[in-house]
Amino acid sequence: MDTTTKHKVLVADDNKLIRNMVADMLTALGFNVFEAEDGKQALDMYRLNRFPIVITDWVMPVMSGLELCQAIRADKGNLTDAGYTYIIMLTSRDTKNDTIVALDAGADEYLVKPVHKPELHARIRTAMRIIELEAFRVAHIDQLQKASLIDVLTGVHNRKFMEERLPLEIKRASRYQRALSVMLIGFDQIDTFRKEKGVFAMEKLLQSTASLLRDAVRKEVDWVARWTDARFLVLLPETDVGDACTVAKRIKLRMNQQVIEVENESLKVLALYGIAGFVGDESKREMSLDTMMQYVQQALENADAETRLGCIRLG
Repeated sequence: MDTTTKHKVLVADDNKLIRNMVADMLTALGFNVFEAEDGKQALDMYRLNRFPIVITDWVMPVMSGLELCQAIRADKGNLTDAGYTYIIMLTSRDTKNDTIVALDAGADEYLVKPVHKPELHARIRTAMRIIELEAFRVAHIDQLQKASLIDVLTGVHNRKFMEERLPLEIKRASRYQRALSVMLIGFDQIDTFRKEKGVFAMEKLLQSTASLLRDAVRKEVDWVARWTDARFLVLLPETDVGDACTVAKRIKLRMNQQVIEVENESLKVLALYGIAGFVGDESKREMSLDTMMQYVQQALENADAETRLGCIRLG
C-alpha cells in the first residue's frame, strides 16, 4: 500500500499493550504512527498535527473516545483547509446500540477488541479510499472556484476577480498608508477593427495583449484582469502614480510592437492608458470600487494624444 507512506495515524489507548500492538500493525503497513495514552493527550496531538486517521479506544481516562470524536468533528467544522479525518473506534463493546452511539459521536468505523490484523487492514483500506476521494473532491471544488475567476478567452483574471480584489487593496493601502495605482487599457477604434477584421482577429488581439500584460507586471504582486469586452485592468499595489506611469510607458513600448497575424495579414492596434492612484491615508478609507473606477475611466478618456497616457493622482 504505497500511498500510506505519506499518511500519519494517531492511536489513542490507555492500554499500552493494545496500543503498541495496533501501532506495530500500522507501522508494518508503512504508516507513521503516533501514540497517545488518553483522549486529552490525543486531542492535543491532533490539534498540532491534523492526523488523517485516528484510531481511539472508547473508555479512557481524562477524556473518552466518544468525547475525542466529538471534539475532532467540532474542530473540523471550524477549518476550511484541513482534509477529512477518518476515525475508527476501538472497544470491547459489541452491541448494536454501542455502534450507534459511536457513529453518532463522529466515528466512521467500529472495531471490536481483540484487534485482528486482517480486519484492521480492511478498515484502513476503507479509510484510505475515503480520504483520497475527499481530497479529490476538495481539489475539484478548488479548481472550479479558481476557474470562476479566470477569463476563458484570455487566461487572465476576469471582472469578478477584480471586483473582489480591488476593494481589498484599497482598504490595505488606506490602513497602512501605502501607495496604490490602477491602470485601465483600451484600444483605438476597436469597434471598427472588430467589424472590419472579424471576431477571430479580435480574439487574437485580446489573447496576445493578455499574454503581454502578464509578462510585463510583477508576478504575485500585480494583477491583470479583462475588465470589459475589450479593456484590461492592471492593479498595481505598492506603486504610486509616477511609477505606474513608468510601467505604462514600458507596456506601451511592447504594445506598439505587437503584431497580430490573421490570414497572412499583419495587424497593429494602438492602445490608450488611463492611470489613477493614491497614497493611503484616513481620507481614503471610504474610497469605493466604483469611485476608483470613475477616476481611472476619466484618466483614460483624457489620455494625451501624443503620449497616449492619462494620469490622475488622488489627493
